Amino acid sequence: MSTDLEKNIRNEEGTSPSTSGSSPSSSEPSLILKPKPFNIKPDRDALPEKTGNSTTRYLQHNFFSTYRKIFTLIFTGNLITFVILVAKAKGAPEPTAVASATSANLMISILFRQENFVNLCYEIAVHMPHSLPLSFRRRFAKVFHYGGAHSGAGVAAVVWYILYVALITREFIALRDKDSLTNLITSYILVTMFCLILAAAHPRFRVLFHDYFEAGHRFSGWTALVTFWTHNMLAAKAAARQEGIPMGLYLAKSPNFWFLCISTSCSLLSWSRLRHIDVYPEVLSDHATRLHFKYRPMQPFYGLKISDRPLLEWHAFATIPDEDENGKINGFSVVVSNAGDWTRKVINEPPKKLWVRGYPLHGLLYTSRLFKRIVVVATGSGIGPCLSLLYADVTPRRVLWSTPHPETTYGAKVMNAVLKADPDAIVWNTRTLGRPDMVALTYQLVQESNAEAVFIISNPKVTRKVVYGMETRGIPAYGAIFDS
Repeated sequence: MSTDLEKNIRNEEGTSPSTSGSSPSSSEPSLILKPKPFNIKPDRDALPEKTGNSTTRYLQHNFFSTYRKIFTLIFTGNLITFVILVAKAKGAPEPTAVASATSANLMISILFRQENFVNLCYEIAVHMPHSLPLSFRRRFAKVFHYGGAHSGAGVAAVVWYILYVALITREFIALRDKDSLTNLITSYILVTMFCLILAAAHPRFRVLFHDYFEAGHRFSGWTALVTFWTHNMLAAKAAARQEGIPMGLYLAKSPNFWFLCISTSCSLLSWSRLRHIDVYPEVLSDHATRLHFKYRPMQPFYGLKISDRPLLEWHAFATIPDEDENGKINGFSVVVSNAGDWTRKVINEPPKKLWVRGYPLHGLLYTSRLFKRIVVVATGSGIGPCLSLLYADVTPRRVLWSTPHPETTYGAKVMNAVLKADPDAIVWNTRTLGRPDMVALTYQLVQESNAEAVFIISNPKVTRKVVYGMETRGIPAYGAIFDS
């Protein structure tokens, strides 16, 4: 601990928030670090002018987001292939080729939701050396927009499958045999499931009816997967009989079969990691709770999905490594703040057991490793995900945390973690200082620390405002997006 930091330590007996649970980590430390007084004030006049005009700024920083670029690239590639295939076949391409295109896109869509594959994408991106120009590294840091590949391939798959249904409908009208009828029925079930998934994934529907979206997405997906296997086995049996070869040989030669095997394996792998594990709650205040898990150690920069109703809803949280008295990682924790019905229930009725699923997943803050120096901005409970970054201690950073009564709301351990990571952290108490100008304050910290990038964890409105305010002034800035 540095000398300056030691001066900020004082012993406050009897002022720790109440705790519950049996975790030894739930006891508050007796030494509480106090943030240094700061004279910094947001100065709007110190901000440089934004680059470009309002139209070019909107197009560059809002409309043409990396997410939309990835979506457009994948969907346009499919559309070109679609047009060429239909044109070459004079409007009637082979149904097997169209089915393979559907399966290939479904596989890509599912891969970009599989934890190990997504982690691989992150690892490739963050291993770019600091010797690369900032212009390259700032683009690799956009890897968290990978959801554009998921949605782009998913929408393309639905378009391909609609063509497939049209082709086999025409085939049934021409042949009217038993095999054609079976194919037709399963195909219409599939296209119905695909359209339901696509409609429910619209951002507005997700915001208004998130629980219904999640349950519908899951059950429609499972129904589609089972129906797809049924449809493909029946179609393969008929095709193998027609070609006079064993069904197993036909499947082995079929790209559609192998694409479907990979897609199914991704889903099975995630759900095979479903566990019901013990939880040790630590009540921080009536607004926040910290949940401790001891079933495995957790390195920094990971997130995990937890639930008390595993078939209906899941909630993703950034994990914070927990250390024992010897400094060894002993489990991990997540900070839950009051942000809705589920979080309110967890705070008011702390759970003793919860479900976890899938492999721990890298997130936005992992890309901070691409930069030499950063500014970390958080508001309220956004400090929770940032604690994993602060714990890792791999990138020099300055910290700006704006929140009401930070110590009484989040406890001494959270405050200590912030101030150990940055002894000069700006901890802005909005109850005593009011709401700061986050853009001006962030820009001043960037200039003072000569930071290369800004990372913000906040509500969507503040996140968009700070990211836009930095990017339009030439400073790389990153915050969670709707589908990150």
